[in-house]
Amino acid sequence: MSSTSSAAPASTSLPASLDLPPHLSAQKYFFVCTLTVLAWDTLVLTPRSYKLGRSKNWPALKALYYFLQVWVLADFVVTGAMFFSTSVTQANDCRRFWPYEPICTAILLFAASSIHVIRVSAIYSHASATRTTLLALLFVQAVVTAICCGFYRSVGLRDGQGCIAGPLNNMSWVGIYWLAPTILYATSFSLALMKSLGTLEAKPLTYWRLMLRDNLNLYGAVLLVNLVNVLFYFIMTPTDSADPIKTIVSSMAGVLTATMSMRIVLGVKGPLENGGSFTASGSAVPSSGISGSLTAPGVGVARGGGARTFTLGDIHVQSMNVERGTKEEGPWDLDKNSVEAVGGDAKAVLPIGGDGDSDRIASRVGVQITVDQEVEYDRPLRRK
Repeated sequence: MSSTSSAAPASTSLPASLDLPPHLSAQKYFFVCTLTVLAWDTLVLTPRSYKLGRSKNWPALKALYYFLQVWVLADFVVTGAMFFSTSVTQANDCRRFWPYEPICTAILLFAASSIHVIRVSAIYSHASATRTTLLALLFVQAVVTAICCGFYRSVGLRDGQGCIAGPLNNMSWVGIYWLAPTILYATSFSLALMKSLGTLEAKPLTYWRLMLRDNLNLYGAVLLVNLVNVLFYFIMTPTDSADPIKTIVSSMAGVLTATMSMRIVLGVKGPLENGGSFTASGSAVPSSGISGSLTAPGVGVARGGGARTFTLGDIHVQSMNVERGTKEEGPWDLDKNSVEAVGGDAKAVLPIGGDGDSDRIASRVGVQITVDQEVEYDRPLRRK
């Protein structure tokens, strides 16, 4: 007689670090993407950060840039280490750690928003109405985020699943923590966009080139990622109090807000003092004896309090003489870097363009020369 025995399969259970609900698993994957973006962006910006650090002055934009570069690492690297740790306990470690993330992120958002306030105010030449509006929004953001930090708690996960800070009992109204900065970023993007569109009358450009010239893509990226994060807070419905669905996009929103704001600083053309200047043609103003400005192309000659502007397309003279004094010096012009003695007096020769070798305009009074330059974005340079 033969007996048959059926062996029941041994029950196996996954460790808590691998036995994850769908929303928590999605957040862990998304956090990996966030840390990857942070590492890549830090690597890419290192040469430009070094170049910026070699400048002598330390205006507010430069200080905020380096603060963000360090703070974003301190915020999300530490948060990521606690999030992926399998040895932390909910009762002890996570209950002590949860205030770290919302407080650090609130400071990060304040620094990034300060960059937007300073830069957009400078774009509008520090107009009182614009600056007051942006400063009021910045103050509201600081107050709201500080208060809302007290309504975050550690999400009730199992031991070994890491630590996550989320709204207390998944309350949707805690989303105003992110709504306040989102309103500021929407305002800064709108103001920057209107300023850029206003320059199209003087210099027509395609919208794509306009966006790249004035860094509108950076303002838009900051607004978009914060808007998506706000929608997650107010729309997504969690399954229970341990569901971290509302905070899935928060890490990416914080990292992209910091890195895009840092790129806004790097996108300023010219010095960063007082928020930098707004250059409609995208060229920096040279600091030589012959100053370049960014208006219509031409050469302006100021005599006393007045000025005459010559447009290159409307005149046909080759050069003009500008009195440099009565002391005789060596020959000079823009091509040969020399001063030419004319009739016993030293005259500076500034070539303008023409067909002949004559037509020089002599001046017996002191003058100031302004060379207006313009960069053509829509047309390739033509070789003559």
